[in-house]
Amino acid sequence: MINKDSRIPLYYQLMDIIIEQIETGQLKENDQIPSERELCDKFDISRATVRQAIQMLEREGYVYKKHGKGTFVSPEKMKQDLLKFYSFTEEMKKIGKTPTSKVIEFEIIGCNEKISRKMNIKKGEKIYKFTRLRLADNEPMMLETSYIPYNRFPGIKKNDLEKEAMYDIFTKRFNAVFTRAEESFQSVLTREDEAKLLNIKAGSPSMMIERLTFERETIIEYTIGIARGDKFKYHVVLKR
Repeated sequence: MINKDSRIPLYYQLMDIIIEQIETGQLKENDQIPSERELCDKFDISRATVRQAIQMLEREGYVYKKHGKGTFVSPEKMKQDLLKFYSFTEEMKKIGKTPTSKVIEFEIIGCNEKISRKMNIKKGEKIYKFTRLRLADNEPMMLETSYIPYNRFPGIKKNDLEKEAMYDIFTKRFNAVFTRAEESFQSVLTREDEAKLLNIKAGSPSMMIERLTFERETIIEYTIGIARGDKFKYHVVLKR
């Protein structure tokens, strides 16, 4: 219950109560939380206090609002461990979701100077460039644009990437061996074209992820991903 004699603000105490209910499973994903009036009556607090608590919970990603319907518990974010090699497909399967990909663009081009420098290949060398919308249980999660050397992986078609995971194509069809990957992360505001595909508001926070994948000392993938900020959290262990 809320302790009105405590130095802890009332809205913060209400937040803690709702968070505990979410973390212990009393409130599950997409469950509707009690209305403002119900929370006011239950805890004998003002509507302004309840509203502030809900706003903070929404800002921290615990709940989301549906206009005219109420406030609901947000789906759990995908937790990604950054200490080992991973793929979107396998990570989604681990948490019981069905991964799919929709290829938005697919072309074979000569690489420009920027990609040449990034991938350490000659300017004009033939590469694949494709953009995929990555979904879990049909919900958009991430938008990825990849650059792949054509000579190492000849003959890949657009529909191959919708039927099979890219890394499975690399390993099963071309016997590729991934030796390491390097990633960098940057917080960004989602552009309008990206937001439309990801089904979020333009300007929403997202994470831009740049990945270079190596086969021994050769770069075989350069990918720029835009991951929805409300769907992912990343985890790393720092050792001394």
